[in-house]
Amino acid sequence: MRARDLARLVRLPAALSVPGDTLAGAAAAGGLRGPGAWALPAASVCLYWAGMALNDYADREVDAVERPERPIPSGAVLPGEALAVASGLTVTGVGLAAAAGGRRAAGVATALAATVWGYDLLLKQTPLAPLGMAAARGLDVLLGAGARPADAAGPALALAVHTLGVTALSRGEVHGTRPAVAAGSLLCTLAAAALAAAPARPARRRAAGGTPERALAGALAGLFAVRVGSAQVRALVEPEAHNARAATGEGIRGMIPLQAALLARHGAPGTACALVLGAPVAARASEAVSFT
Repeated sequence: MRARDLARLVRLPAALSVPGDTLAGAAAAGGLRGPGAWALPAASVCLYWAGMALNDYADREVDAVERPERPIPSGAVLPGEALAVASGLTVTGVGLAAAAGGRRAAGVATALAATVWGYDLLLKQTPLAPLGMAAARGLDVLLGAGARPADAAGPALALAVHTLGVTALSRGEVHGTRPAVAAGSLLCTLAAAALAAAPARPARRRAAGGTPERALAGALAGLFAVRVGSAQVRALVEPEAHNARAATGEGIRGMIPLQAALLARHGAPGTACALVLGAPVAARASEAVSFT
């Protein structure tokens, strides 16, 4: 298996949409300056890559008909190799979480890994698939919250709601979607943007940012809503496969400004701005290796 084929198997650049999950969770829980806050994103990336490799392993027969260019049906990667990559990355991800965050982080990472494997092997072809993927994103945010998961409930909900819409729309990438699905995806995006821009509850204001941070959060949430929502509107008006595929890719890349908005809202504007710098890199990288 060549390095390029491995990169295609795990959707290498799509991992740029993942570190912001745990960072947003850590910021909301007041633990962004802890040593584990900067190691846990690596665990998230490993589990994300594991899910991508397992996705292609589980879909190898369908992909042979619908997407023969993918690594397994094209012969570039053997099914056993994909399963080994998924297994190795899963073990690495849980191990990194345990090393960085102790028993609690290891427990959340294990639950996240179980959700990822359950989605790919059991839920993907069922109506519960979008809920399974949304649960995985929410758990990824909670992974960064450490001993205070309740404080990260808002960011977890925002990213889970957006993921719910993106996953539902992604099911139309090959044969097209339906206007009702595209409309639902758009509503999820707008709801996630509203959650990211909403002012903190009185009990949480000490952990939230001040006026400049709230303004930055609002601007980033607006950028997220406009970019992702525009692609979803095109899929709503013309629900062909290429529009559903484009909106799905934009939805994945849109995770970055959404995470940045959540970081700014919880008093981490510097980290938010640094994260946003990854968005153009992700867009350019997706031209070489598909996100979907």
